[in-house]
Amino acid sequence: MNVLVVKANNRPDGISTRMYNTFLEQIKENKEVNVSTYDVFEEDTPYFGQEVFSGLGKLHEGVALNDTEQRLLDAKQKAKDVISAADVIVVAFPLWNFTIPAKLQTFIDYLAEAGFSFKYTAEGSLEPLLTDKGVIFLNARGGNYSHPSMAPLEMSLNYMRNIFGGHFGMKVLDEVVIEGHAAAPDQAEEIIEEGLKKVSDLAANLSYQNA
Repeated sequence: MNVLVVKANNRPDGISTRMYNTFLEQIKENKEVNVSTYDVFEEDTPYFGQEVFSGLGKLHEGVALNDTEQRLLDAKQKAKDVISAADVIVVAFPLWNFTIPAKLQTFIDYLAEAGFSFKYTAEGSLEPLLTDKGVIFLNARGGNYSHPSMAPLEMSLNYMRNIFGGHFGMKVLDEVVIEGHAAAPDQAEEIIEEGLKKVSDLAANLSYQNA
């Protein structure tokens, strides 16, 4: 089984960074998987915009791309390639300002392509194309967004579920959420360690059977 682990936090002390590191450390002991990584902050991931569309248009017409267009299409292709090669995608990401980091959004924008991750049927409805893959979410958020009063503000994990599980059609295999450590600093270490134990157990037990 090929597992891609996506890192979407460049804070060395970030909790989702610790989740990423914990998962990688434990997955080394799992003989059933081949692991690769993709760091959205370390990879060349220029932001998605008009240059992508102009580059795609030029490709269709057989016209030479400029350097910016080529760079963007190369980055987009690499993102698609790493997803194509994976059976299971694990994404470690924080909630920043109620949503996901911009670099993770860019990675998703690279993948959200008609004919790759979804298509439109003859009737005009959307059909996911990545239904043969599984996804696992490792999410950290300092507040208690599971509380009903805060849940409407949570647009990171919910967005990831909608994109990967809904739009792309991947099976959501598992989720580990560490939350509330900033809101309750006196309990922070206990909250974090409990969450990291869940991450470690998840990595140790990941197999074809539960994927």
